[in-house]
Amino acid sequence: MKKQITDAKTGITYTLQGDYYLPDLSLPAEEEIPIGVWGQRHAAFLKNHQHSVYNEFLVRGKLQRYLAQIDRDAQEMFDLLVRQLAEQEGVTQTLKAKNQMEWVQRMNSIRNRATEIVNHELIYV
Repeated sequence: MKKQITDAKTGITYTLQGDYYLPDLSLPAEEEIPIGVWGQRHAAFLKNHQHSVYNEFLVRGKLQRYLAQIDRDAQEMFDLLVRQLAEQEGVTQTLKAKNQMEWVQRMNSIRNRATEIVNHELIYV
């Protein structure tokens, strides 16, 4: 028996494994793109709650690019929200100079709210 055969119609090669020919299938190569916290959270959400969407991106070789874009969008949204909320609530550098503890408390509150908004709008949808 031949160790490897190719189907003329489909072009798929098969390798002999024991008594059976199994197709030589592999995922398309994806470029390595660094993915931040937001992208990783979204990946975990997709993997656990939307298997078909996750697998679709994975099989098409577009998962890394998609997660990197989600990460960039989420980070931009977070930064914008923090700036806007701080401005609305009067959390300024002057407050930071006068009362650091109050500034830290208020900024932590703003960051927590911004994180919740980003999670609700982009990450866990």
